[in-house]
Amino acid sequence: MRAMTNTLGLAARLKHDTRSLHTQAERSGVMADLLRGRLALADYCALLRNLQAIYAALEQGLDQHRADARLSRLWQPELRRLPALIQDLERLHEGDWRAELALMPASQAYAARLEQLAQEQPLLLLAHAYLRYLGDLYGGQMMARLVRQHYGLSGGEGTAFYAFGEAAEVERLKQQFRAGLDALNLNAEQADAVVAEACEAFQRHQQLFEELQLAA
Repeated sequence: MRAMTNTLGLAARLKHDTRSLHTQAERSGVMADLLRGRLALADYCALLRNLQAIYAALEQGLDQHRADARLSRLWQPELRRLPALIQDLERLHEGDWRAELALMPASQAYAARLEQLAQEQPLLLLAHAYLRYLGDLYGGQMMARLVRQHYGLSGGEGTAFYAFGEAAEVERLKQQFRAGLDALNLNAEQADAVVAEACEAFQRHQQLFEELQLAA
């Protein structure tokens, strides 16, 4: 199996090797509740708060290594999600979300891992960028419709996190990101490490979704 997957481009290999973990994560905890339209607004805000901590660490690390051509090839300004997450939290949560919405142990550990990678192995930040940004691009329009419908929102209010522009711009960003992954000049050991980190990232998401459900 490994010989077969190693003949794939990095983008295809990441998709292939994380497929089952991706499915498990999106069927777990609060994410499963959200997709079924059963997640209370307060619990949705708790999810956004924990994602905000993860994106803060990820985007700080990517900014820190913008001079690294391997990272800058993929780290485009249009992908940045942190300001949009903050905007949605300000709109949807009544009160001080930073003080009132708890960070789960899983998201604290995840942010610590991203900070460690930024210091020691910045290349592996690409695995987390793959999971988050391609996931946001592929699922964003559907998620925005679901959130608007479930919480009675209008227009783009409260769903800035999922907004990347018109359909053509979303498609451009998806294709650009995938092409950027395939254009990276990684040796076999580096590619294996990126794929392994992506698998771990999906497991971290599943743990977070389950912790949030237990805390709801």
